[in-house]
Amino acid sequence: MIRKLYILTFLCLIFASYVAKGQGKLILEKETHDFGTIAEGTLASYVFRVKNVGKDPVVLTGVQASCGCTTPTWTKEPILPGKIGMIKAVYNSEGRPGPFYKSITVTSNNSEEPTHTLYIKGEVSTKDLKSGYTAEQKALSPRLAVGSTSHNFGKLEKGQKAVASFKVRNTGRQPLIIQGVQSACNCVTYRSSVAEIKAGQVATLELTYVPAVLKEQTEVVTVSSNDIVMPTLRLTLKADVQENKASKNMLREGVKPVPFR
Repeated sequence: MIRKLYILTFLCLIFASYVAKGQGKLILEKETHDFGTIAEGTLASYVFRVKNVGKDPVVLTGVQASCGCTTPTWTKEPILPGKIGMIKAVYNSEGRPGPFYKSITVTSNNSEEPTHTLYIKGEVSTKDLKSGYTAEQKALSPRLAVGSTSHNFGKLEKGQKAVASFKVRNTGRQPLIIQGVQSACNCVTYRSSVAEIKAGQVATLELTYVPAVLKEQTEVVTVSSNDIVMPTLRLTLKADVQENKASKNMLREGVKPVPFR
């Protein structure tokens, strides 16, 4: 009996060692995001992307911000080899004028580097930021322009992830930075094809929408940027959200759900 117990303990240790030293490997798309200058009261958000270039799944076991002013959310399910995970950082600038530089510590079962550190930075100006600029400063400002301000997904299933792409152009004279997006449903994240959109450059702004409410939905998404003339721009997402078909099929099976056939 004692011998069996020793063997079982030995096997558990081997298994734990194997799990801890899995061959998953994360690489970061970028380590630091600069929001530039934002008006006080802005909820500035950015989504960091991490890719698993290893052979085994990687699990983000924890994400911790350096202060309570930054709220992180992240991919909870295992990131499979070749797939991308997300870490969203939201900085609350209310009552925090001046420059900021915050860190976000990411821990995982990454075989080579189990801990990564991400950074967000910028400067918080007063709430009446845009009214204090001179005509010359406004003339030199970056300017955000879009060809279309709405996108209709058509029919979507509840919980389905859908991406709307908007072409944005900087018609100003200084680099344009997308600083964050806000929506009442808190179900929209974003990604810009470039960190800084140079003067005259066109970039792609991707809005990822995950509907959580049934029937026809209209989500107004406020995009914040360092355009001092028009620091916020509203985009509209529409969808006819329907019940998830897989859930319905599982219910029809009876006692035990069978999602695949």
